[in-house]
Amino acid sequence: MSEKVFRDPVHNYIHVDHELIYNLINTKEFQRLRRIKQLGTTSYTFHGGEHSRFSHCLGAYEIARQIVSTFDTKYPETWDTNDSLLTMVAALLHDVGHGAYSHTFERLFDTDHEEMTCQIITSNGTEINSLLRQIAPDFPEKVASVIRHTYPNKQVVQLISSQIDVDRMDYLLRDSYFTGTNYGQFDLTRILRVIRPTENGIAFKESGMHAVEDYVLSRYQMYMQVYFHPASRSMEVLLQNLLKRAKVLYQDQQAFFETSSPRLLPFFEQSFTLEDYLALDDGVMNTYFQSWIAGPDKILSDLAQRYINRKVFKSITFDTQTEAHLSVLEAIVNQVGFEPSYYTAIHHNFDLPYDIYRPNAKKKRTQIEMVRKDGSLIELSQLSPIVHSLAGTVHGDSRFYFPKEMLKETGIFAQQSATFLSYIHNDQFIYGEHDEY
Repeated sequence: MSEKVFRDPVHNYIHVDHELIYNLINTKEFQRLRRIKQLGTTSYTFHGGEHSRFSHCLGAYEIARQIVSTFDTKYPETWDTNDSLLTMVAALLHDVGHGAYSHTFERLFDTDHEEMTCQIITSNGTEINSLLRQIAPDFPEKVASVIRHTYPNKQVVQLISSQIDVDRMDYLLRDSYFTGTNYGQFDLTRILRVIRPTENGIAFKESGMHAVEDYVLSRYQMYMQVYFHPASRSMEVLLQNLLKRAKVLYQDQQAFFETSSPRLLPFFEQSFTLEDYLALDDGVMNTYFQSWIAGPDKILSDLAQRYINRKVFKSITFDTQTEAHLSVLEAIVNQVGFEPSYYTAIHHNFDLPYDIYRPNAKKKRTQIEMVRKDGSLIELSQLSPIVHSLAGTVHGDSRFYFPKEMLKETGIFAQQSATFLSYIHNDQFIYGEHDEY
């Protein structure tokens, strides 16, 4: 086939010169990703962050294409060229199983986007599976094994999923661009120049150490400044409580949901199929939320309008010592007339920016290796004092979310608000000695 190109704000041009890749992009399962936001509720804070999983998957593919092209040409003795197409396909399809508002939806309805990705790839009824089987009968399973991290070639697996992979490299640059922040910017060109395959995975030439170091710092900054932003998390809390309320109401108000949100019924009944899953996207969900605003349940209606109209909850931080006393705040919220199970939430967001390989860890991480001039490997944090300071350290915070009305010091909330505010100092929950503040 003649080369096809997609104009892209991050990579300039995304090049497609393999018929399978082009045909996969045009499947209904992949096109659905146009209707799934990459950043979920983050666009309510950073209004430019409206980009889709579709554009991210294309970007991850483009980075993979550039890498395997280099490996094919420069490292044929270390890299198996038979795995080049597999790597590009896995990069393209790695997020195809993401659902509407995926992470929030997953927690409530017990779905898993990686498992759904594998189902889409391996199920006979999908257009993607039909195309993959044309390469070889076992090709769908090979692609799925890369997603599951079980494919025997560790080079391929690490390119798709590791502490520095095509997924992370694209989403950092893409999310940074669309949110209008600079935290996620790093020198991708330099990284692609120094990456190389090794016997047990991938590594980077020591001469490119500062580019890799900058990538690690960019990831850290994006999590702290963008992904963990309190307002974005507030919208996630609203969405979580809204869906939780709908799930409870369905038990007694099935007729309402049959009319207002029919495609959610299989998930309320925990009997959904792959077809049901693929029928949902962000647009469908938002339409349902708008219809719930006019519904008979006051809590569902109120939460829906708060979400649709961006009426964010406020939040304060707390620590492990004070967490056990948050019920004091919940009780005050309840006195005002807000049911705590739907109008409050505890939200933890922590990230491990970088870590060395720890064989006894529950989730083992593949550390970033640097290649010295003599061919020996050395782990990144042993070369970089900056990365060494981040290695193994967890960053983030825990927050208690509540209605903004609790901060009003006048009107019907005045008395309870005064009591509520007495427990807060510098946006932190203070218990025990709060009267001093």
